This record gives sequence, C-alpha cells and structure tokens, in this order.
Amino acid sequence: MPSIKSLILQGEGVRLDFKKTITNTEKIAKSLVAFANNKGGKLLVGVADDGSIKGVKSEEEEKYMILTSAHQFCKPAIEPYFEEIYVDDKLVLVVNIPESDTKPHYALDDQKKWWAYIRLDDKSVLASRIILEVLKQDHKNNGVLISYSDNEKKLLEYLAENEKITLKEFSKLLRCSYRKAQKVLVNLILTNVIRTHTSEKEEYFTAVK
Repeated sequence: MPSIKSLILQGEGVRLDFKKTITNTEKIAKSLVAFANNKGGKLLVGVADDGSIKGVKSEEEEKYMILTSAHQFCKPAIEPYFEEIYVDDKLVLVVNIPESDTKPHYALDDQKKWWAYIRLDDKSVLASRIILEVLKQDHKNNGVLISYSDNEKKLLEYLAENEKITLKEFSKLLRCSYRKAQKVLVNLILTNVIRTHTSEKEEYFTAVK
C-alpha cells in the first residue's frame, strides 16, 4: 500500500475519502455503500478534508461506529477491514472497503429509507435506476452476448453523429417506453459499448471510444 502521505496527496477521489472523525452512522453508511457498489475504496479517518492529519483519539470508538454502520445501516451488510497507521505520531485509521460481489448495497437514511449510492469523483451520489440495473446484473453477466437488433443499431448510429444521448431522447428515438429503452441501455453498458455519465442536472450516455 502506498504511504498514507502519498495517498493524501492524491486527494479525495473515486476510491479515497477523508473523515476527520466519525460522528454519524447514516452518513458513513453512504460512503461505505458507494465504495462497495463501485470498485472499492479506502476511508482515512483522522484526516481532514484539506488533507491535514488530525489523528484519531479513540480508534476503538471509531471502529465500533463504522462496524455498526456497515452491519446495521448497510444492506446487504458490508465487511470493511482496518489498518492502524501512525503518521507523525498521530494515528490514522484506514478503513478498507472491498468491491462487493453482492451489489447493489443500500444505505439507511435518517428517514428510515434505503438508498443505493455510487462513487462519482470525490462524492457519493444516489444511483439512478439505470445504474441500479447495471449493478444488479453486472456480476451475473460474465460474458454477455448481445445480438444487435434495430434498437441497438439506432442508438449507435445516433451516437456516431451526436456526442451523447439521455434516456428521454433515446425513448423518443425508438418511440418506445422508458422501460424498454432502459433495458437496451443497460445491456450496452454491461457489454462496455456505451458509458453512463451523471452530472448534477442529468444522466447521459456516450459511446465507448
């Protein structure tokens, strides 16, 4: 594992999150779920958002909060593993969250509702319906074979001329329901033909170059 200092220099990102301290089991569940639904990641507890090392006062307390969150506020439960590393005489608790093979995971919010999250850059964002379908099918589809129907061809022709397409535009193009359009998109994401992008305003799809 790279040194903690070199990890911190990379800054928060898709596989790395800093927490000065753990104060909220619901909030931490969101991060754990987003990492497990993605490619896994590390949570550095005792490190502030700006990368300064504050250290952990009671690692047992922090571990207890994280495990409570992982087992009771994440569904299915998540099994993180811990490393304790001293940096400049301060203790940093490294929480490793492996990529899950039982996706999607959901986190419980303070309204007692379950939501799925994924990691996007340095944020944990709500997974869209399409992303959820991809997560559900991803581990089942080892070597999916796709026969391109007219629907797939229409999409790829459209993307050859246009940079991106949304679900709404695609269902219009096919003159079909959102559900049917969604199915085509999910299959093409799983076979790595198109890619999904989520911005603050919309979700859109581009061809994999």
